[in-house]
Amino acid sequence: MTSFLKTAALFAAVSSLSVSCLSAKGASDSPTLQQEIASATLEEIIVTANRSSQSWLEAQQTIALLTGPEILATGATHINEIAQRIPGAWISRGNGQEHLTAIRSPVLTGAGGCGAFLMSQDSIPLRASGFCNVNELFESASELADRIEVIKGPGSAAHGSNAVHGMIQITTPMPGRDRRMSQFELGPHEYQRIKHITIRERIVVALSGTTDGGYKDDSGFDQQKFVLKHGLTAGNFDVVNSLAMTNLNQETSGFVQGDDAYRDAALKTANPNPEAFRDVRSLRLISDWQASQGDLRFTPYFRWTDMAFLQHFLPGQPLEENGHHSFGVQSLAQITNSLRVGLDLEHTRAFLKQTQADVTQGSPFLVATLPQGKHYDYEVSANIAAVFAQFDYPVTDRLNLSFGLRGEQVRYDYDNRMIAGRTQDDGTPCGFGGCRYTRPEDQKDQFTNLSPKAGFSLTLGDQVLFGQLSQGFRAPQATELYRLQNGQNIASIDSESVDNIELGLRGDGARFRYQLSIYRMQKDNFIFQDTSRANVDNGQTRHQGLEFEARFALTDQLSLSAAWTLARHRYDNNPALARTEIKGNDIDTAPRSMGALQLSYAPSEAFSGELEWSHIGPYFTNPENSNRYGGHDLLHLRGDFRLNPSWSLFFRVTNLLDTDYAERADFAFGSERYFVGEPRSYFLGIRRSN
Repeated sequence: MTSFLKTAALFAAVSSLSVSCLSAKGASDSPTLQQEIASATLEEIIVTANRSSQSWLEAQQTIALLTGPEILATGATHINEIAQRIPGAWISRGNGQEHLTAIRSPVLTGAGGCGAFLMSQDSIPLRASGFCNVNELFESASELADRIEVIKGPGSAAHGSNAVHGMIQITTPMPGRDRRMSQFELGPHEYQRIKHITIRERIVVALSGTTDGGYKDDSGFDQQKFVLKHGLTAGNFDVVNSLAMTNLNQETSGFVQGDDAYRDAALKTANPNPEAFRDVRSLRLISDWQASQGDLRFTPYFRWTDMAFLQHFLPGQPLEENGHHSFGVQSLAQITNSLRVGLDLEHTRAFLKQTQADVTQGSPFLVATLPQGKHYDYEVSANIAAVFAQFDYPVTDRLNLSFGLRGEQVRYDYDNRMIAGRTQDDGTPCGFGGCRYTRPEDQKDQFTNLSPKAGFSLTLGDQVLFGQLSQGFRAPQATELYRLQNGQNIASIDSESVDNIELGLRGDGARFRYQLSIYRMQKDNFIFQDTSRANVDNGQTRHQGLEFEARFALTDQLSLSAAWTLARHRYDNNPALARTEIKGNDIDTAPRSMGALQLSYAPSEAFSGELEWSHIGPYFTNPENSNRYGGHDLLHLRGDFRLNPSWSLFFRVTNLLDTDYAERADFAFGSERYFVGEPRSYFLGIRRSN
């Protein structure tokens, strides 16, 4: 609560400053939230996830977009609530602000769970390549975003390692027309949140502060986010300098275990790990220079992140501390009308420590092989250099072709700051053949990858047929190379790669917009920890699906939005994830169907409302496909009452029918495990905007 009060004081100060700087506006300048959503839906959309402006209608790959008014109206307390509007994407909610990601994929865990996706804010990745975190979207300012773009499948030539299954680009507001928004909201279990955004011609100030006591016992969090931007003109360049900071202090709750435990009233609020916590801080400085003619752009940046969390899910519950800082620059030059080239450079210094404070509890084997004391202590320097080119060729007025190629090299220099091998931290050997944790000798590793792409778009009146052949890659994460176990002293692994083909059709009419796409992907060398706890790269998977999204203005007052996915994600060989053959099986935590429908109603300028149905289909919870979660369907209700041109009241009711469900189901160590979904919850807030 102390952190929240500090944020509230800052909020009040910024609000007072904004009031003195901005004049009030009349009713004609203050459209209802529903009108803003409709306007954003039916006007031409420009997307920027490829680091340059492009018409959404003419894009040659599947790009989904969430606008600022949608983000504001949804009022997501966790990013998964807004992401369910994106077909093919599922941000699976863990405890507090934790999450796992799926984009044209199963929900992925571990280092590969974040290495498969590129997460960025204002075109700069949230974390350095090779040092991702599965929860890293909580370091973004998604609740303050002006837009959220999701590229499905491998990224363009402008994107490097990690853009394998897809990427999420968070874009925060830019300096521009004077406007201001402030809001305060309340919810269950002592939930409180404030948000404020001030936009002026040269300045943006945006912040949010949240405190949540947690639905489960000892599971609350405090979180603060802040964005500051300043625009200026320097010679022939338009420059935007930005600062983004986040802080999260979370008390973490683990899985509840047992068959259908998420339905058990006695277990729903239980926290089997009240001692668990996670503290995360991040900072990013970006200076974006764009030539007035639009033919040159370069963006130097600095990022820093620091995290400490108790690994309550491991025997012995060791504390992990990790972090890194990076300096880098992105560049893009328009050589001709058809040719763009770029150069990206980045240097990162990272560290990881793992320390166990107490003696391991359990069997003699666990006690002997998981010693008290320090397990890992290493530093890694990483250098990344990449060049890319994109060539666009208009065959006719209606047919456009594009070709892209990216070459990227990453070099790691690993420095072990402990005794090498699988001993205790003082060199004493462990029983039963050695300690679980292995520390390699100092070493250097290098990975070089090429990523080709070819696409087309064919205009057919107010519709566009588009398609793409592409290949994505990711270099191994540092933890996959140097955080080894058992007798593995060197991780002889290479980069993952995925081959992708997709075909789509999108249309943009007077009262509707839609996008339909089909895809097929083959992934080779996927990296995983096998049944012997060795990091290996001999996995193969295949992914295919159909995605559909549409928005229809049925009448002037009524509109319908839909996002739907049908997909199969399967093992294509028999990796050592199980002791039986699993080729052809569904990958665990990969629903074959997902979707959401929103029915919006705005009978007058004084009120707008939305009823939402969200769906997660059944999925298997283990590679053997012997255990299964039945899926769930939820209803949510939202509304906004305009009191006058400046003030409005809003409400949300999540899980309207009070359905028992699991945010995520899992099977491990012979037991079903669940992150329990919250029951029906009411949120109420007040907003001032002008």
